[in-house]
Amino acid sequence: MDHIFGWEREAAIDLLRGRLKLRHLVVVVAVADHGSVLRAADRLTLAQPAVTRCLRELEHLLGVQLFVRGPRGMTPTPSGEVFLEHARTVLAELRRAGERVSGHAKGVMGTVRVGTLPAGSSVLLPQAIADLKRSHPDVTVVVDDATFGTHAARLLSGELDLIVGRLNPITRIDGLRQIRLRYEPMRLVVRREHPALTRKEPTLAGLLDHPWILPLQQTVLRREVEQAFADEGLELPTDLVECASILTVRALLRQTDMIAVLPESVAAADRDLAALAVPLEGIMRPVGVTLVHGRPLAPPAARLLDLLRVRAAAG
Repeated sequence: MDHIFGWEREAAIDLLRGRLKLRHLVVVVAVADHGSVLRAADRLTLAQPAVTRCLRELEHLLGVQLFVRGPRGMTPTPSGEVFLEHARTVLAELRRAGERVSGHAKGVMGTVRVGTLPAGSSVLLPQAIADLKRSHPDVTVVVDDATFGTHAARLLSGELDLIVGRLNPITRIDGLRQIRLRYEPMRLVVRREHPALTRKEPTLAGLLDHPWILPLQQTVLRREVEQAFADEGLELPTDLVECASILTVRALLRQTDMIAVLPESVAAADRDLAALAVPLEGIMRPVGVTLVHGRPLAPPAARLLDLLRVRAAAG
C-alpha cells in the first residue's frame, strides 16, 4: 500500500474496517451529479438531513472537504474529484456485476452501453446493433451521444463499455486503447436540389458564397477543415454555423443551401443528401472503437465488437 497516501491510505484502512459504506458512494455521486443536497435527496427519495448527515460522515471519515458551496450549487473540491472518480468506478462495476448475474439467472445476455460521437459512426454502429438484436433480442443496447472527453471519463469509470466513432487521440489519457476498424473519407455534403450540384467543376473557392456548417472549434476535424482551406489559400467562410449534432446538421442541409463536412457514408445513406465533387485531400476519418486497457468486455459488449469488425470488413 505504499502507493496510497494521505486520506487515500486512511480511507482504504477504514474500508477494511467496514466504516466506508455503499450509501456514502451513492450520496457523494448524487450530490455531484445534481449540484445540491436537496436535489440529490429528491433523486434518492431521502430526507435532506439524511443526505447531509451521510455526506458529513464521509468527509469526517476521509478527513477532507469533498464539496464547496457556490452560486451554482455544490462543486467538488480537488479531493472530491479524486474520490468521485473512484466512487463512480465502484458503483459502475457493481451495476455491471448485478446486470450480468441477473441476466445469467434469466438466461439473457444483459446490457451493453455504447458512447458515440456527434459526428460518430452513423452507419457502422446501427448496422452492428441491428445484427446484435437479430441474434440476441434480449440484449439491451444503450447508446449515448456526447463529446469524446465526456465519453472517455465515463468509459474509465465503467459507465460505458466502449466508444464507437471517429478515433480521437488518447496519448494524454491513461488506461485506454483503440481498435481501428476502417478509414472513411470526408465529403462536402448538400441537399439534392442544391445549386452547387449543377456546376461542372465546383471548387472550394467557388463555394464560399454559400452558408456552411463546420465542426466545433478545438476538434480534430475542425483543424483538418481549416487546413484544407489554408492549403487553397482561403479563409474560412464567414456565413457559418458550428454544430456537433448530426441530426441538426441533416435538418439544416435539407432545409437550406448550407454545405457541411460529413462522412461519405452519411451522404450515401440519406436520399435527401448528396456529396459534391470537391476532393478534401487528406481528410480521412479513422473509425474504430475505444476501450479500457486490460478490462475484459462483458459478453454483450464483446459480441457487439465482433459484429462491428465484421461490418467494417464487409465495407
